[in-house]
This record gives sequence, C-alpha cells and structure tokens, in this order.
Amino acid sequence: MKIMPVTEPFLADWLQLRRLLWPDHEDAHLLEMRQLLEQTQTLQLLSYNDQQQAIAMLEASIRYEYVNGTQSSPVAFLEGIYVLPEYRRSGVASALVQQVEHWSKQFACTEFASDAALDNTISHAMHRALGFQETERVVYFKKNIS
Repeated sequence: MKIMPVTEPFLADWLQLRRLLWPDHEDAHLLEMRQLLEQTQTLQLLSYNDQQQAIAMLEASIRYEYVNGTQSSPVAFLEGIYVLPEYRRSGVASALVQQVEHWSKQFACTEFASDAALDNTISHAMHRALGFQETERVVYFKKNIS
C-alpha cells in the first residue's frame, strides 16, 4: 500500500472516491477540490494498492474555531475518509489517520476531532476502531428570518 498527498495528476482518482463518499454533492466536487489544493492548512491523501488502484482517500483540515468536544485550538479535523469496501478493516484507514496525526503536529495540534451523522453507525464504529472517543451528540436547528 502506498499513501501520497493529492496533486493535480491524481484529481481523477480523488474525484472518483469523493463521489462514493459524498454522492449528493456532484456539482460541487471539482470546485471544492481545487480550492482545497490551494489551501495550506488542509491535507488530502490517496492510498493505492500494489496494482496502483486508488483504494482510499482522506481529507483533513486544521480548525481554529471551536470544535465540539475539544478543549484546545488549533484542532486537526477529519473532514472525510473513504476506503473501498473490499479494503476495509485492513489497516488502510488507520494508516491514513496516522499520516494526519503526524502532519498536524506542525500546527501544534494536540487534539484530533471528527464528526458523523447521528444515524451513521458504520462511521461511529470506524471512528472508535481508529481510536476516537465520542464526546457529544448535537442536533442543529435553524429558523428563517422574514
């Protein structure tokens, strides 16, 4: 397995995996991806198998605003991670997360946070397997102002 930062020549691989993670955001992917590549406090990683097939992607950022359940700032934040089903539970996600932990030290991060939808129990299990601890559950509200 090989892990590498995303660069221009590998946008198609990143896009393919991103579409699997977030299928409802089709129109926004390419614009978001290009913006992320220009930022210095984000990290995008791809993982490849021995046949040079992209098998996983990860997106992380450094957040300075309050992150639920944390006590410090800045905080490394796992924005998204996707591993092809046939490669799950084989250490790929763990290897990607370890890369973020190493990368985040240059920003003096002491905490690594993430979130998941309340009903996404598969994501909850993955986070626990990666060493994350649940901190709190939140329901967001809004009200239109007329």
